[in-house]
Amino acid sequence: MRRKAVRSEVEDAKAQKMMRGMERAMFFKEDTTFNDIRDKSLQQWLDEMEQHEDVAVRGGVKLTREYVQYLKDEIGRLRHENEVKNAYLKKLREKR
Repeated sequence: MRRKAVRSEVEDAKAQKMMRGMERAMFFKEDTTFNDIRDKSLQQWLDEMEQHEDVAVRGGVKLTREYVQYLKDEIGRLRHENEVKNAYLKKLREKR
């Protein structure tokens, strides 16, 4: 009986920690400055490569832009999938 009470206190501590993390996420926007600078730099470099005299380089620019967009879309899809899984796991925890 006593062991069960200790376990619930540990679970309560974990739940409180998770709630604090969720509250921080609600009030503070994720800082994307580094990624924004990196993306601008890549786009600027690709713009310069579009003017390159070699046809293969110019053709690679289009391929690179398409691949970067694909990766961004994939990241978005995976984030959404993660949110759905987290919501499902939260509902399972609440049922217990």
